[in-house]
Amino acid sequence: MIDHISLGVRDLAAGRAFYEVVLAPLGYHLLVERDETVGFGKRYPEIWLNHRPGQRPVPADTGHHVCLRARSIDEVDRFHAAALGAGGRDAGGPGPRQGAQVTYYGAFVLDLDGNKLEAMTVPPAAD
Repeated sequence: MIDHISLGVRDLAAGRAFYEVVLAPLGYHLLVERDETVGFGKRYPEIWLNHRPGQRPVPADTGHHVCLRARSIDEVDRFHAAALGAGGRDAGGPGPRQGAQVTYYGAFVLDLDGNKLEAMTVPPAAD
């Protein structure tokens, strides 16, 4: 099980503001704020932003992303809309996707530094 993730951001204040808006639909809140790092989570910090002012934007072709579980399709849609409204870039709009073992509903965005984020949920099977 993964305990937490850390992402580098060039501007900590801008990153904090972006993630506060983007993570809210998924139930995450700012829990820890320090000079060079902030932590978001539901009960404890699971997502850390670390100030890296000399960092270059993350290239689009790194092949990595962070996927966060949503409780519903609506949460995925709100995550995506919040990211675009906060200055993020679309990297795959909301919709069904075929995973390795299940069809799920997800959306991809790029944060202000190019970090790729996904929100996903597995909808209940249709009757």
